Amino acid sequence: MALDDCPRVSEIRIRGWQNAYKGLIPQSYLDALSVAEDAARRRERFGRGGTEIVNLVAERDGEVVGWVCHGPYRDGEVRTEDVELYAIYVHPDRAGDGVGQALLSESVERCAAAGHGRMLLWVLKGNTRARRFYEQAGFTPDGAEEPFDVDGVAVPEVRYVRALSGAESD
Repeated sequence: MALDDCPRVSEIRIRGWQNAYKGLIPQSYLDALSVAEDAARRRERFGRGGTEIVNLVAERDGEVVGWVCHGPYRDGEVRTEDVELYAIYVHPDRAGDGVGQALLSESVERCAAAGHGRMLLWVLKGNTRARRFYEQAGFTPDGAEEPFDVDGVAVPEVRYVRALSGAESD
């Protein structure tokens, strides 16, 4: 991912939230999401540099169509030896085209090659489509749940885990 990709990544992320989380998160929150504000935050974070957090994009015909981000697993304020998939979004027009699978596979391969033992992620409990996607990629729920507060509404998340042993061959 390059700095110039931030506006497109923000567009994909915001449209992804508005599409995938409809009915799961308060609509007023989804309606208030701003691509411009998200892009400004993303550019600021990206400008800090560093190698702990990895941002990858997928392109088709020269256009960014998906984004994945991973980094150290956060257990509260403590970082563990595990890695966390922070985000993966595909432009809604490209959903089902294999872009998400390719991004996830690349992220998993890089984390396995870096020697991480496990990859963890959090997903909205009611997001059955995403949960099915992760399960098909070898992730399983580990029983951990916590609420994600959105405009004063507790939206439950569940944690998924996948063991990483060597480079992926899928």
